[in-house]
Amino acid sequence: MPKLRVGMIGAGGVSHSHAPHWVALGADVSVYALVGTDELATRYGLTAVGTLEQLLLTTDVIDICTTTVTHRELALAAIGAGKNVLCEKPLGRTVEDAKVIAAAAQAADVQVYPAHVVRFFREYAAMHAAVEQGKIGRPAVLHFARGGEGPTSDWFFDEAQSGGIILDLMIHDLDQARWTAGEVVQVYAVQNPPTVNGSIPRNVVVHVTLTHLNGAISFVQGIWGPGGTGTSFEVAGDAGVLRFDSSAAGTIVENLCTAEAGTSYLPPASAEESPYLTQLGEIAEAFQGGPAPRVCLDDGIIAVALAEAAQESIATGSAIEFDASAVLVTAAPAL
Repeated sequence: MPKLRVGMIGAGGVSHSHAPHWVALGADVSVYALVGTDELATRYGLTAVGTLEQLLLTTDVIDICTTTVTHRELALAAIGAGKNVLCEKPLGRTVEDAKVIAAAAQAADVQVYPAHVVRFFREYAAMHAAVEQGKIGRPAVLHFARGGEGPTSDWFFDEAQSGGIILDLMIHDLDQARWTAGEVVQVYAVQNPPTVNGSIPRNVVVHVTLTHLNGAISFVQGIWGPGGTGTSFEVAGDAGVLRFDSSAAGTIVENLCTAEAGTSYLPPASAEESPYLTQLGEIAEAFQGGPAPRVCLDDGIIAVALAEAAQESIATGSAIEFDASAVLVTAAPAL
């Protein structure tokens, strides 16, 4: 099989979780970024490219690792060039952005996948498999929590650019809840402190409650603030409970808020094979004609829609009725 030629766009934080794993998979990797291209290329042995046009001409697959508001423009450029695409989450800054990307992919007959890497974390994949196998019976009450120090870059705290903590961080667990318990019919959310004039507090907590079509209830918590908060889930059914807590090894845990930026906004990885390597390997196989990966384009659209519904709930103080089928692409919207 020919070596996969991967073009990475972006040289920021998450690019360091993609670049070395593409190399480990044997891909021929080029990178283009507005800032940091040469540094990333030197560190991982990539080919630095000076323009987006050159990147599109010399690669088969485009991996978008840029700020959220750029995803639509870059994905459309890659799709227009006939390239398969991996796009870091969220798929788009808005549901409309995500739907435009999906419509373009359908029209061009190319593959596009959102990088929902938590589906590839060993603990979450094992939990999902156990639920699928019926080991806890019918899921009834699910809890997901994810938190840590706020991101390092200021753009994350600009709601217009990032979508805030819900779209950037909690989208992982909104996706997990739906992946585990099925489609969602209602979303209710609260946030403290509130976002003011589009500026998200550096220390903030959001709680989202999802009601699923099958009657299950998911409680999702996201925190930017205390260092070392970690990740956890508890999935209870009528025949058992599955639990995971990344901080459970300690008997005493101190979580004190700080006004300083954190060192990373990436979720913690286990000591097993990197979930980023697992993710890229599975998606690369699909790009080369293999089976479909565990995440699809529709998953990316619905995750963004759930985040938007949570934001609407916070803004209105009301529960938001949700219909996943209503946000999927059935007819191409205007590009």
